Amino acid sequence: MIRLQVNVQKRIAIFIGLILCFLIILCGRYAWLQLVQGGQLAERVKAQSGEQKVLQSPRGTIYDRNGRELAVSMLTKSLFVDPSNVKDGDQLAADLAPILMISEAEIKADIAQGGGFVWIKRRLEHDESEKVQKLIDEQGLNCLGFKEESKRYYPNDMLAANVIGFVGTDDLGLDGIEQEFNSVIKGESKKQLLFTDMQARPIFDSIFSSRSFTGERCKDVYLTLDSTVQFIVEQTLDKAVTENNPRAVTAIVMNPQTGEILAMASRPSYNPNKFYDYKAADWKNKAVSFVYEPGSTFKAVVAAAALQENLVTPQQVFVDPGYVMVSGRRIQNWSADSFGTVTFLDVVKQSINTGFVQVGLRVGAEKLTHYAKLFGFGQPTGVELPGEEQGILFDPKDMRDSDVATMSIGQSIAVTPLQLVTAMSAIANNGVLLKPHILKAVNNADGSTYAQTQTDTVRRVIDQDTDTTLVGMLEQVVASGGGSKAAVKGYRIAGKTGTAQKIRDDSRGYMEGHYIASFCGFAPVENPQITVLVMIDDPSGIYYGGQIAAPIARDIFSQLFRYLNIAPSSDPLAGQPKNAQVEGTFPATAIPMVPQGKILVPDMTGKSLRQVSDELDGLGLVMKPSGTGIAVRQSIEPNTIVDQHTELAVYFETS
Repeated sequence: MIRLQVNVQKRIAIFIGLILCFLIILCGRYAWLQLVQGGQLAERVKAQSGEQKVLQSPRGTIYDRNGRELAVSMLTKSLFVDPSNVKDGDQLAADLAPILMISEAEIKADIAQGGGFVWIKRRLEHDESEKVQKLIDEQGLNCLGFKEESKRYYPNDMLAANVIGFVGTDDLGLDGIEQEFNSVIKGESKKQLLFTDMQARPIFDSIFSSRSFTGERCKDVYLTLDSTVQFIVEQTLDKAVTENNPRAVTAIVMNPQTGEILAMASRPSYNPNKFYDYKAADWKNKAVSFVYEPGSTFKAVVAAAALQENLVTPQQVFVDPGYVMVSGRRIQNWSADSFGTVTFLDVVKQSINTGFVQVGLRVGAEKLTHYAKLFGFGQPTGVELPGEEQGILFDPKDMRDSDVATMSIGQSIAVTPLQLVTAMSAIANNGVLLKPHILKAVNNADGSTYAQTQTDTVRRVIDQDTDTTLVGMLEQVVASGGGSKAAVKGYRIAGKTGTAQKIRDDSRGYMEGHYIASFCGFAPVENPQITVLVMIDDPSGIYYGGQIAAPIARDIFSQLFRYLNIAPSSDPLAGQPKNAQVEGTFPATAIPMVPQGKILVPDMTGKSLRQVSDELDGLGLVMKPSGTGIAVRQSIEPNTIVDQHTELAVYFETS
């Protein structure tokens, strides 16, 4: 029994010893392979089953404010050829041409380049890549290969195309938001070693390699645009194109309380999925890059300056002579008629040029330019879009009286549509100018917030009391003035129309018969939620802003009121300034509101020498008579604005 126990113990000891020896040998072998031969074996594995793959992370998505996709990316395959391994180029071209929908000649030209790598077609559709892969498998072609690339799709085709832009080769944004935020949207290519089987399929790829991107790119961009608002605006612009056959048309919708752009559209436009089929001019976002003379829409700024400086009141009475002469330049009303005795409220409502010339001259070059700059003209707004123009403002030191006069009616100044709608939004926002934004947020790939846009106050441009008065006057423009075709029943809308003759391409004068018609306004007056600008470039036929731009704005307003659930105004006429006197009861002593220190030259024709002498002496002008009898002509044309003590030659003849 004792002997049996000793034998068992010996056998256990031998077994344990063998196990220990095996473990020592195994550890030694492992150490030898890892420490001594590890590098050599790793290189052998890489050479036999490892393959360097370029992993492409997709470009970030562009969304509207409600999370609707405006631009998305998918990883697609791009086909290349290794010309050095092509055995029969003619046959290969014949096989690929019907699949790729390109000519055999093009494929043969690619093969003829020689070398080891030539692109045949970038970013194949899924069915194309599947057919090519089947061809490779069936014929055992080792001269063809794929590389993954990101392909951009625009699911709404032309919707907001001029804002979004497009992407070219190598995932590079070439216009619009795609260009402006290319550095954060753009995907990234990373080289990574993958272990593959004999058919080049990744081994354990899902476990040992990650394709999720966590760097500083591939971020998603959310815009302030509302796809529905954008669609409404673009549909309305298409109607304007059909009715007016213009060279171009642009519209912007902005929230005046936040500066957010809800819609920005131009016609002509393009489909970014096929941008190469359109002219480069169609890619242009005219809302920020088109510079033009605003015409009478700028008169809202002139009125704001005059009211703020206490140089005029809505009820101030003066006489409209029909035209005025300033520095040898004749400026007449749009209708070429005289409105007679009117108030400044009427001047604004009927957009009377002679009245605004006199108001502008009273404000002066320095102040007028100062207020134009306060409202944001003459400098970029800073919106998150490429290619923004700054517009044109004269140096007040270089301005003559004629320059001040023309600036007062919206000439001798150049603006962009975005600058104008931003300025009008400042009037809607109690006189506070906000920076316009089209970017709402940027999110990381995991959904967390990378950047968030906040309302950005630039400055106060006019006092709130002044702004209230101005808003009331602009409301009457739509209620009963030149902008009445922008009115929507039940809603209080304020705004201003404009008609401006186009400047020649060489900037030397104006183009005869070519105009820009526009309307810019906001609603509802009691709580402005939308500002709308419509600008029609070179329409055919009728070209007045009140006739063709205002109705387009009305269509936009009426549809947006419904979509945004904006309730009708309880009192459509509340808060509007009223005329102090009934039309036709103005005092007989009313005089033109000529700028201080200036004289409006009267018409002396048909008057006697004594009458002329007395009248000119009373005005402070110096008469230089010639002849006797009745005045038949004078050296300075009637209604010319001149300095006091100016000499006026009057010629008399006997009947």
